[in-house]
Amino acid sequence: MLKQYKIILILLCLILNANLCICEELVRQQSKYPDYAYEYLGADKFEKMNRKVFAFNLGLNKYAIRPVHILWSSILPEYGIERIQYAYRNIEYPKRLVSNLIQKDFKTCGTETVRFLTNTTLGLGGMFDPAKRYFNIEPSTEDMEQALTKCKCHSGAYIVLPVISGTTPRGAAGKLLDISLNPTTYVATPVLAMVKAGLTVNRTSYIQPFIKMIESTYADPYDIAKKAYGIDNYIKCQNYDRKEILEKAFEETSNPDEKNYDAPEFVEHPHDLIEAQKDKNPDGTDKLTVSKIVQCGANIDNVVLNSYNANNSKLMADKILFDYNPQNPVVDSMRTALFSLPEIHRSMWNELSIWNRSFAEKIKTSSVNITPDKENYKFRYIMQKDKTSPVAIIYPSIGEGIMSEHSVILAKIFYDAGYSVIIQGSHFQWEFVKSMPDSYKPGIPSQDAEYLKLTTAKIIDKLEKKYSCKFKDKTLLGTSFGALTTLFLADKEFKNNTLGITKYISICPPIELLYAMDQVDKNSEEWSKNPNDLKNRVAITAAKIIQLLDMKEDNHDINIEKLPFSEEEGKIITGFIMHQKLSDLIFTLEKTPTNKKTDIYQTINNMNYRDYAQKYLLGVNYKTFDELQNDTSLLSLADFLQNSKNYKIFHSLDDYLVNHSQLKKLKIYSGKKTLLYSNGAHLGFMYKPEFIDDLKREIVLQK
Repeated sequence: MLKQYKIILILLCLILNANLCICEELVRQQSKYPDYAYEYLGADKFEKMNRKVFAFNLGLNKYAIRPVHILWSSILPEYGIERIQYAYRNIEYPKRLVSNLIQKDFKTCGTETVRFLTNTTLGLGGMFDPAKRYFNIEPSTEDMEQALTKCKCHSGAYIVLPVISGTTPRGAAGKLLDISLNPTTYVATPVLAMVKAGLTVNRTSYIQPFIKMIESTYADPYDIAKKAYGIDNYIKCQNYDRKEILEKAFEETSNPDEKNYDAPEFVEHPHDLIEAQKDKNPDGTDKLTVSKIVQCGANIDNVVLNSYNANNSKLMADKILFDYNPQNPVVDSMRTALFSLPEIHRSMWNELSIWNRSFAEKIKTSSVNITPDKENYKFRYIMQKDKTSPVAIIYPSIGEGIMSEHSVILAKIFYDAGYSVIIQGSHFQWEFVKSMPDSYKPGIPSQDAEYLKLTTAKIIDKLEKKYSCKFKDKTLLGTSFGALTTLFLADKEFKNNTLGITKYISICPPIELLYAMDQVDKNSEEWSKNPNDLKNRVAITAAKIIQLLDMKEDNHDINIEKLPFSEEEGKIITGFIMHQKLSDLIFTLEKTPTNKKTDIYQTINNMNYRDYAQKYLLGVNYKTFDELQNDTSLLSLADFLQNSKNYKIFHSLDDYLVNHSQLKKLKIYSGKKTLLYSNGAHLGFMYKPEFIDDLKREIVLQK
């Protein structure tokens, strides 16, 4: 019987694939960056139609489906929605059982059966999961498409269907079979039909955060949705979503034989900071000579250290993160994702609910017009009850918009300290560009600072008029590329203070912008050195990320001593993220329509950050990269860095976007106004209590 059923499935899939499936072996496009949509789904044969249907689905969701989900989420608290979702997953047991049988995975068949019986009885019909909680029996996520994959059925071309959205012929066939194996399909009575409708609304409401994310974060939602579907579908069909993948990764990174990079050197006791001046060695490199000894006035938890060793001029940490356990700079930078505050999203209601009053949902959205005939620029803000309280303005990392999670976390820290908060997006981001003049091309910090200054001034003016107030003080904080622009704006205000900002905080600013861009390109293009089996390597890496996020959502403790990624995997992840941000920007600069077929990605996938600078930044004002280098360097602000007292820079010795020579020069100019951590790479120390405490000390209000 099982063999006959398997044959039927193969025939069904072949029929659906008849006109759509191309069984030829895909040839990887030759480019600087892989097109992951092409890697996992092949050529987009129906892109013109797909984009139109995708736009229709977004509109349908906005005006019809999302309001239903909002209503549902406002009727039931989060706890109730979760219980119903658990029960629905329990009901879907037959599709998981049959799928595992066809795949001859009899072990999982057994565990699924035990889970079903346990949760149906002890879990009150599946509303609870005692099988996992008390017996440590993990669930599987098998479906019939995975069974079809095991039967060697080709996926066919990517296609977007009304309401259902992105899928493939194999995926559509799998969904039809899933429906046939779902007991709720055969519900006939009106009462039970209403129950089924409720189950459907409850289940589909979980897709809303993803839809909101792609709409608000990416310039081309269709492209990112296609990539996400392709990778996620491949992970499931290859069973990379099994917990063994993550467990093995944690075991490998915990291997004592693993070679980590050397930790930065430091001295044992705090002494003096050395203020030095540049000189040249015979070989043309910089050397440091002592010109003045300055007594160090800082005393931070008794772990403030020398920044220089007077004997050998080595750069030293100001503060040791004793229990950091570094892996490598790229993976350490990924620890910035651990920067979180649990109370930000804490609520008994789903985030769609009108009753959700968590801190994140209290942040309001507004907009200002920067350029006539251009889209308004959106920003977010939250006000203290005392409207005249100080205000903090946040400039996020490169490519981040106003929905940046880090911006919300920083906003909470400021808000708890008594500040109102304004969240802006990065200047190097597609939404910002759409609000600026056509001539604006982001990437030259002095020019970027001018446009950010104008935008910030209009936002402050709007809020002060709206609330009939004047902010007492203003603090500006930036991270990464936003931190670099923060200091360029600070330099302008140092010469002519128009915004009235009293404090600038810069976290991990690149010191030489072109050098930082080259480092990003170097890491992002590492994949090309080992292009074989790229699909599997990327899928396994993505599977680990998904499982980590699931653990975080389930309130499980994540092992933060080591992240379960190799250096190569870290470069794959950061390379994808950084190139996606560049992709969104170029997509916008070239005024590419989202509802028509486009070949822009052939250009984008062959363009790195250096190419971007070549095409968009060199021209009338800058003929060569050497000229551009001078004006994009933080060290060009020497007068400000030496003479201003109202800024603070947080950095680390192992940030891969800078080198020690650059950090030494920064320390020469800024002295104790720059605090160097022993570890953390690029923003990877932000989750540590030491940094959070240091930041809180910087922003404490004088009573």
